Amino acid sequence: MPLIDSLATTAPLAELFSDRSILEAMLAFEVALARVQARAGIIPEEAANAIAAATATDFDAESLSHDALRAGTPSIPFVKALTEKVRAKNSSAAGYVHWGATSQDVADSALMLVLKRAQTILEADLIRAEEALSRLSDQHAHTVILGRTLLQPGPPITFGLKAAGWLGAIQRNRARLIDSFKEALILQFGGASGTLAALGDRGLEIAQSLARELGLTCPDAPWHTHRDRLAALMCACGVQTGVLGKIARDISLLMQGEIAEVAEPSAPGRGGSSTMPHKRNPIGCSLTLAAVQRVPGMVSSFLSIMVQEHERAVGGWQAEWPLVSGIIQTTGLAAASMAETLEGLTVDPVRMRANIDATQGVIFAERAMMLLAPQLGRDVAHRLLEEAVRKCTEQKRRLREVLGDMPEVTRLLDSETLDKLEAPEEYLGVADALRARLLSEHKP
Repeated sequence: MPLIDSLATTAPLAELFSDRSILEAMLAFEVALARVQARAGIIPEEAANAIAAATATDFDAESLSHDALRAGTPSIPFVKALTEKVRAKNSSAAGYVHWGATSQDVADSALMLVLKRAQTILEADLIRAEEALSRLSDQHAHTVILGRTLLQPGPPITFGLKAAGWLGAIQRNRARLIDSFKEALILQFGGASGTLAALGDRGLEIAQSLARELGLTCPDAPWHTHRDRLAALMCACGVQTGVLGKIARDISLLMQGEIAEVAEPSAPGRGGSSTMPHKRNPIGCSLTLAAVQRVPGMVSSFLSIMVQEHERAVGGWQAEWPLVSGIIQTTGLAAASMAETLEGLTVDPVRMRANIDATQGVIFAERAMMLLAPQLGRDVAHRLLEEAVRKCTEQKRRLREVLGDMPEVTRLLDSETLDKLEAPEEYLGVADALRARLLSEHKP
């Protein structure tokens, strides 16, 4: 891949959107069109065979790119080049290239073929991330960790619940992504104005056969300027990338030296620094968060070009290929990066417990308040705990000790209750039930 794209895609997706791959997809459309038309008796079988003999290596991508700027689409120079390739071997067959189709039919259908392959790549990495999170959640079902609200310590949760929450979000949005792909992966075949008039009354028949030949769905009608299904797919990519970004943000914060509760996998050349040998940087998180910063703008741009004129757009359709390529590749980078991160994530339960203890027990102020509230009233109990927390901070004492010196507390809470006050396992509510509910939707 080009060096400038090295932090914007993965090797499989870079190959998928390469010149060769795009040429193969456009050629696949033209070959499939010729084959179904030959079977239907619309063009000679000899012509279809001559068209099918072409290969992607027959084309000069650089020349086609140059000519595309003059034609306003890669399809026109591609069809012209294909016609000449066929003519060189069978002059009569050349006249049947691209029979009854229009340039946007080639471009959009080729894009669908590429996106069909992209779905497999994206799903595979998302499933890798899900499997890793399922394992982490089970392994750390009872590992206590600080809950953090507004980046400040809160009552404890379990790392198992945290991982299950991440898992649930990926699963929900992978399902939406699959649905969006299913709706978007449709044939484009409408001819000049979307009526298939060049094929007479056999247009729908050919369209249905062509869709089967290409492994795409045949829509109710051509969709040249109706980009809603493709837009929904781009939005689904945007949401899924945001979900992955939330996980990356959490992990990168937990990796900070002052916190040090988890760490990304380490390997030669991964996560180091050019000047600081001690560094173990959150590289997977960095790549994912970079993706999150790029995707929303591209999705927004795609939505802005949905307003396309009449039966063929002026500029809108021409703007789509780079956006779709960018969104898919960036989403794929985020998925692959987080899959690698989660599969090798190191979790430190001892450090998690130490960080809980370092709060001097003040994170259990809510628990103490709820124990006192039935007798004192919530407002009085709240003020009492505010005073206790202030003393903890000023006197560097633990909450249990401060409360033990307060007569208003000791007359209501015995020493055994106070001794258990700061036990995180005693204040997890229904954390494990919630974790189980989230994991119940996971299908390995």
